[in-house]
Parts: sequence; C-alpha cells; structure tokens
Amino acid sequence: MSETNKSFLTKLRLNLPWLARYPFVRGASLLEPGSSGQKHIVFTVANHFEPGWSENGLLDLDAQRRRLDDYHKLARKTGESVVDADGTKFRHTNFYPAEQYDRRILEKMAEMQAEGLGEVEIHLHHGIEKPDTAENLRNVLNEFRDCLAEEHKLLSRFENERQPKYAFVHGNLALANSCGGKFCGVDEEMQILQETGCYVDMTLPSAPDETQVPMLNQIYECGLPLTEKIPHRTGKRVRVFGNQPRLPLIFTGPLIFNWTRRIRGVPVPRLDDGALVDNQPLNQARLNRWLSANITVANRPEWIFVKLYCHGFFDRDQSACIGEKAEKFFAETIENGEKTADYKVYFASAREAFNMVSAAIDGREGSPGEYRNYRLKTIMDETGKETEIRARITV
Repeated sequence: MSETNKSFLTKLRLNLPWLARYPFVRGASLLEPGSSGQKHIVFTVANHFEPGWSENGLLDLDAQRRRLDDYHKLARKTGESVVDADGTKFRHTNFYPAEQYDRRILEKMAEMQAEGLGEVEIHLHHGIEKPDTAENLRNVLNEFRDCLAEEHKLLSRFENERQPKYAFVHGNLALANSCGGKFCGVDEEMQILQETGCYVDMTLPSAPDETQVPMLNQIYECGLPLTEKIPHRTGKRVRVFGNQPRLPLIFTGPLIFNWTRRIRGVPVPRLDDGALVDNQPLNQARLNRWLSANITVANRPEWIFVKLYCHGFFDRDQSACIGEKAEKFFAETIENGEKTADYKVYFASAREAFNMVSAAIDGREGSPGEYRNYRLKTIMDETGKETEIRARITV
C-alpha cells in the first residue's frame, strides 16, 4: 500500500467518530421545529490573533507592531462601514497567544477594544516540543489572565466575583489533549480551564484534524468529568429553562459538507467549517449552509448563532476576514435582511454571545442584542478604562 493510501486511511479512521454521527446530527437539525417569525442571526468571529505569524517564522516585535497598526486601520474602516441591527460595529473577538505576549501589542489591542473593534480573549499554544504539565499550564493561564485583567483592563467578570473570566481557543486545536498527546499533554486541561476562569471554549470545529469530536453544530456542556481526557467528546445541549451549564461552555461553529464542488463533473464534497478564508467565497449559498447547521439554544429557534473563525494575519485571507470581501458580504447580508424582513443581524463578541446564550437559557425573549451584558461585563467598562482610552485616542 502506498504512503498516500496509508495516510488517507489513517485520516479516515481518526475522523470516523464524527463522520458516523454527522448524518444523524444533520437529520435532527433539519427536523427540529423552526421559527415562524423573524430570525436573529448572531455572528461571532473567533480570530486566532497572531501578528507575529509568518510563513518564515515569528516576526520581530517591531514588524509585529507595524503590522498591527495596519490591521487596526483596516478593522476601523470595516467596522465603521458595517454595523448591525443595534448599531454595533463589525468586529472580531481577538484571541491573543499567551506565549507571544508583548505589552505594546496588548496596549494597541486595548485601544481597539475601546473603539468597539474586538474584545481580547486568550489563545495558547503549548506542549509543542514536549507534553506540558498541569502545574505549568495552570501557572501560565493564571499569570496571563491576571496580566490582561490588571495591566490592560481586559477580559470580564461576573457581578460580585473578583476572578477575571476569559474565553479560550486552543492553539493547534488540541483541546483537552485531543491530539494523541501532541500540542498539549494535559488530560485534565478542561478542569484547569474551569478553575482559572474560562467561561467558553471556541476551538471547534477542527475537522478533518483528529481533534474533532463527535459533538457537532452544538452549544453544550461537557458530558464527562472535566478531569478526563477529551471530556467534550460527549455533552448536553443547552436549552431554554434548562440549568445553567457547567463551564466552560463548548461553543462550536458550523461543520457542514458543501456538495456544490465538481471535479470533472462529479460532486466532490468539501468541508465548510466557517473559516473566513480567500479560497472559500462569501456568498448567499455559504450563509445558507451556516444557518442550516442550526446552532441554537434548544427551544429558542429564532436565535441562530454562527461562530466563524479566521487567522487575521494570514495575508492572503485578510480581505475575507476583515477587509473588502468581508465588508461587502456582511453589508449585503444585513441589507438583504432589512429588505426581506426575514432576519436581523447582530455582531457579538465571545462574551456577548455567551451572555445571549445565558439569557436564552433563562427564558429571555426578543432581541438577543438586549442581552450583550447579561451576566459577564467587561473589566474595561467597570473600571472606566474604556472612556479613558477613547479620550486619549480622540485627542
């Protein structure tokens, strides 16, 4: 057997758990009762925010800072051009890698957050050269969390709680040691995330990587003890008037087969995982696929959550994720909703989307935009830091 065939069979074997479940998940979502009224589409873009990334290795800090300055201008242009149903600018949630911390970069990111151009959350690559340890992981997360909260007034808190809370994206996708020991090494990672204040994980979907679990197109709580390896491989979907889920909540983006591709006239499906990339067009057909994933809080079908993702400093993809192509697509999507009255669009940070989900669980109705600050509030806002930064920017 050739090496190519061996590689294909290995990948197929690793993906069988979710592939076997996919038809049943799709069938259930299509059969689930829909909303008879206007829909509310909540877009959240998880940006794996690495200004140091390049194909030739990590850029020096001066180059990173210049690059971020350019990105800031682009994000401002798009954000000011495209606003949602309640006037919120188009923006991402910027998951910045703990292992690449630079004070000046975080100061610029805090300015962007104060302008409404993207709240900052935590990204982490670890266990690269050798498996990480639970002790080291806990220390890294605690230190970076406190740095963001105390030095930069970033992240958020629940009312009457002092511990800062954060959303998380796992570098190399290996959440809770789901990559056969590579790029993590800590079986009890989910428990450590909970202890250190993680309220939601937005790593998934990750197919066709072996880290993809059988839970697809869901907002759910882990179904297994958090001390176990990959406890999110099964879980319980959140629902209206359900119990507040055990955190961190797992918030997946759409994972749908696109059957429109043809090779020599033969349908050859490709995965649509909600990536804002240059080689997958942003159009109505793609929006329809995302909506068909039907990622909702059970019994609240009119609020549809579309968690997308991107790598904001992949130059080839910047137009699709924050530049001209993104601006055109999201503006047209909003315009179409206004013309047809079929739906309204909301741009939500990870924190805001979590708050909206929490409100739905509590039975709240109406516009999800009313619940952006339902449980978690930004530290920047509670300290008045946002007003201070805005004043400095406009001087």
